[in-house]
Amino acid sequence: MIHNQAVNEDLVSKGIQFIMDTDGTQFIEWDALNPDDIVIIPAFGTTIEIENKLESIGIEVQKYNTTCPFVEKVWKRSEKLGDEQHTIIIHGKHNHEETRATFSHSSKTAPSVIVKNIEETKKLAQVISGELSSDDFYKLFEGRYSEGFDPEKHLSRVGVVNQTTMLATETQEIADYIKQTMLEVYGEASFKEHFADTRDTLCYATNDNQDATYGLLEEEADLAIVVGGYNSSNTSHIVELCERKFPTYFINSPNEIKSEEEIHHFDYHNKKGLVSNQWLPSKNPTKIVLTSGASCPDTLVDDVMLKVLSYFKEVKPLEALMAEFEITD
Repeated sequence: MIHNQAVNEDLVSKGIQFIMDTDGTQFIEWDALNPDDIVIIPAFGTTIEIENKLESIGIEVQKYNTTCPFVEKVWKRSEKLGDEQHTIIIHGKHNHEETRATFSHSSKTAPSVIVKNIEETKKLAQVISGELSSDDFYKLFEGRYSEGFDPEKHLSRVGVVNQTTMLATETQEIADYIKQTMLEVYGEASFKEHFADTRDTLCYATNDNQDATYGLLEEEADLAIVVGGYNSSNTSHIVELCERKFPTYFINSPNEIKSEEEIHHFDYHNKKGLVSNQWLPSKNPTKIVLTSGASCPDTLVDDVMLKVLSYFKEVKPLEALMAEFEITD
């Protein structure tokens, strides 16, 4: 349903099965489904192709559709851009469910291409300016452009949307870079005809978490713990921000904290698990940043906090501490 292992394990324990994993690997074949099955569309949404497949089986799609409203907002923005004859540049990870879904919807109404970061955006800008050829485009963006995409024709009028869990600052940087490229290619007088100045379409929870993390970066701390699913895009961005300043441990549950001497955590850059010893400083006081991804249940964060607190002596009772923050009339 979301990119959080604990939530999905809870669903499985209640008898819910997953048709495919986050990379699209099929667990249940389509011909094993029947019209009486209930299929829940996850928060990321799904592709038009999958919706059509389910409807052809006779399964009701919309009744159990939990697509996030912010994702649907991106789809509507893409449709509007397409109606205005813009090509759609999607800032996202091309293998992420949400980006696959957005690409499926946008490419039905407009030429579409996916860029992952500012480096890929600069390559796309070189295609727009003519520094790189159409052949270069097809090689660089293989598997990430819509059918029939013609770089010479379809990159003269563009707009930018994003996967809602990407870093807002990165999306803005990408949009600004494309805007500047259009300004240089077409000039001040007419560049607005070639670039749709769309606003960021981040999910509010992702945006709030990112803003809060920037606030945390203003603080001094000994380490940071980030709780969330290892395949969660928005959580990985929170980790990336924390790593700029603190020794950072990315964990998916309190079970990864084995003791005050040992913690199991995830290296999202290389997609592998790590084990660190002496991770918790012995100094007193120890200052720890604790945060989480947008899809992480509060109970998991609380459990991590309580487990870390258990390694310290003379800790204030949680209830007493919270009472200090109560607002009284």
